[in-house]
Formats: sequence, structure tokens, C-alpha cells
Amino acid sequence: MINLLKNLQKERVAIYIDGSNFYNRLKEIGVLDGFEFDYKKFAEHLSRGRNLISKRYYVGVVRNTDGSKKSEQLVSGQQKFLKGLENEDYAIKRGKVIYSFGHTREKGVDVKIAADLIIGAIDNIYDTAILVSSDTDLIPALNYVRYKNKGIEYVGFSHNPSFGLIKNSTKSILLLPEDLQQFKK
Repeated sequence: MINLLKNLQKERVAIYIDGSNFYNRLKEIGVLDGFEFDYKKFAEHLSRGRNLISKRYYVGVVRNTDGSKKSEQLVSGQQKFLKGLENEDYAIKRGKVIYSFGHTREKGVDVKIAADLIIGAIDNIYDTAILVSSDTDLIPALNYVRYKNKGIEYVGFSHNPSFGLIKNSTKSILLLPEDLQQFKK
């Protein structure tokens, strides 16, 4: 009887988006040229009728380190963008942006994604985690998710797939540029 009830329940999915990684891939293929991206519609597409219980967006937060107008615009633009995602029921998981020798890099984002994937598996929050990232640093977390008998779907880009994530996921979805056109606003 319990197995029958379990089979009748919809699969629970949680979406984990590595914001910087995803944004840079969208820029590479020209999807963002003069357009905004519909993250709500994208999440609905990824969930494919399953019970979407969580949408998380991970990003390093930019700071106005030099007081310039450009930095001020970057901070304001990111805050507006993140507020829009929050209004679409995304949980925003913030990391840091480190400025060093004219370059920037994120700190803490991958660790937050890995921790949330593992905690979600332990706490039985989802049946399947959908990971939108190509960062192979996440492979140990994916292996743990699979060890806990949870599904892990890797969502990447056909022009630059992560073979390590493909190998360590239960399912892979490689997006073509034309697949992403439907999410332009």
C-alpha cells in the first residue's frame, strides 16, 4: 500500500542554478544580446510537470569598491535582478566577489551549492536535484546525492558540456542555443 501511494505522488524536484556560470554561458551563445531571460519559465521547463519544491540561484554579490559610477550601476543592476528573481520565488544564495589585480572571482558559491545539494539529500527535501552548472568541483556532492538514492540532473550547454558532470549525474540535458530562445523576454 505504501509503495502504491508513493508511486501516485509526483516526483519532487529542486533546481540549483550557478548564476555566474549560467549567465556567462548565455552570453557566450548570444541569448542575452539585448534581451532578458525568463527564469520562471525556464524553471517550469526544467521541472517538466513534476512538483517543483525549490528554486535556488547562487551568485557572488558585487560591491562598489571604488565609488565609481560604473560600480554603482553594477551593484544597482544586480540588486534589481536578484529582487526580480526573489519575486519569482527563487531563494538567492549569496557568495562574495573578490577583486584582485584587476580581475574578479567568486568565493563561496560552489561550497553553498554543494552543501545545499547534500543537505537536501539528507533531509529528503527532493527526489531529484536539477543542477544548472558546469563546475566539476561539484562532482563529490553529486556522488553523495546519488549515494542517497536521489536523482541528479545536470543541465549544461551543448557547445561546452562538462563531461565530468555528465558522467556523475543520473540524467543530462544539454541545451542548444535554439532551445534557449523560448526563454527570452
